[in-house]
Amino acid sequence: MRMRRSPFAFVAALLLLLVPHAASAVTVQTLDMGKGVQVWYVEDHTLPIVAMTVTLPAGSAYDPQAKPGLASFAAAMLDEGAGPYSSKAYQLALAQHGIRLSAAADRDWLVISLTTLKENARDAFKLLGVALSKPHFDPDAVSRVRAQILSSLAQDDEDPSSVAAKAFYKRFFPDHPYGHPVDGDPAGISAITREDLKAFAQSHWVRGGVHIAVSGDIDPQSLKTLLASAFGALPIVAPPQVPPVRHMGAPGVEVVPMPVPQPNIVFGLPALPRKDPDFIPSYVANYILGGGGFSSRLMNEVREKRGLTYGIETSVNTLKQAGFFAGTVATKAGSVQETISVIRDTLANFVANGPTKKELADAQTYLTGSFPLAFVSNVGIAGQLNTFENVGLPASYVEKRNSLIDAVTVDDIKRVAKRIIQPDRLTIVIAGNPNAPKQATVPLPGVEEPPGPAPRVKSHKMGTLPTARPIKPKPVAGNPPKTVPHH
Repeated sequence: MRMRRSPFAFVAALLLLLVPHAASAVTVQTLDMGKGVQVWYVEDHTLPIVAMTVTLPAGSAYDPQAKPGLASFAAAMLDEGAGPYSSKAYQLALAQHGIRLSAAADRDWLVISLTTLKENARDAFKLLGVALSKPHFDPDAVSRVRAQILSSLAQDDEDPSSVAAKAFYKRFFPDHPYGHPVDGDPAGISAITREDLKAFAQSHWVRGGVHIAVSGDIDPQSLKTLLASAFGALPIVAPPQVPPVRHMGAPGVEVVPMPVPQPNIVFGLPALPRKDPDFIPSYVANYILGGGGFSSRLMNEVREKRGLTYGIETSVNTLKQAGFFAGTVATKAGSVQETISVIRDTLANFVANGPTKKELADAQTYLTGSFPLAFVSNVGIAGQLNTFENVGLPASYVEKRNSLIDAVTVDDIKRVAKRIIQPDRLTIVIAGNPNAPKQATVPLPGVEEPPGPAPRVKSHKMGTLPTARPIKPKPVAGNPPKTVPHH
């Protein structure tokens, strides 16, 4: 009997043929919308869809010291009523027109994503404009959203990966707003008033410093009209710059005691800002070390050879005022000390010997080959372009990015490893008990473990930093590596 081929198999095969050309086929254009507003767009009439990602300088770095979480709280209120719309009416208008709108704060930015059919684009951009320029912050909506945030914080407080993340940022950025949790803490969220939210929106939901990326079925003149309806009513001002980071990293080990069977570990080092000429070599080096899934050095040493974890990941992270290298891993309590020792030894070996030619070639093949995957949808294109905008890259970067990665040499990796990686200077945070119950172990050198019960530690999102996974059985061989963020 003749087997009938699934139509989905045909589509999958077609995508595999088209994907390698996706990035090279994208033509990034810029649009002049006045001083302080940066607009990149890709005109694509394949589907009647318009996608936009926008970032405004309204991240948690602008939170008042006594009220962490203000930026995130305000972001959560974006679809809770504005102009002539009540909270219910606004969300109904989005649903009736099939408009997808989301907003969330990270450390530097308020990130807004908007996706709509072309026929509803006028309504979509108008609704966003009303939300940004005429938010209500009605008392009942504020109370409801506050309760939701507090409930989420309480749940995160029980999650060792979240607890470790928050403690890591606090230790790594001890005297900077980057050190406080993006989502805030119960005291700060409880103290935020309606007037605080209104004042924050007035001073930070502004046109100055806005980065806009659009992709889809739209021509330049129509896009100008839509953008004017969304952002034209915002004040033509910009908030002050986030203060510079003067102290980054705190070598040593900190323990946040938690009664969990699998402690989570976050470790990190100061690294390079995005504008540094060695950033691309550092990005490739990170892939070889811990960003490449099952092909990475750390995965091989910590998991494959010793079975200490299900997974370990590292990343290079870029903020407006800082660059840092960080990693996460989860392991059983009795293996914490061995896991940290293996991490240090692996990093030291990488600094001393660098990568092999094969490791570099494999990294370059993956990083350049996976890049087009970010450009197979309008949503993906808008998000990727906005990422490049936020770190100060030119629109032409899309065309030359892969050639920059291909130009990296083994000597470049060795040079950048010596600049960044200092195993004895690692900032390490452990959420859990690093010593197995009923087992005699030697405490970790440098551990700062308070006597008796420790206070509960609230949590926050790590942003681009990977999250440690619990220990699980080894997956079937041949699973594809995790896609890394494109830089």
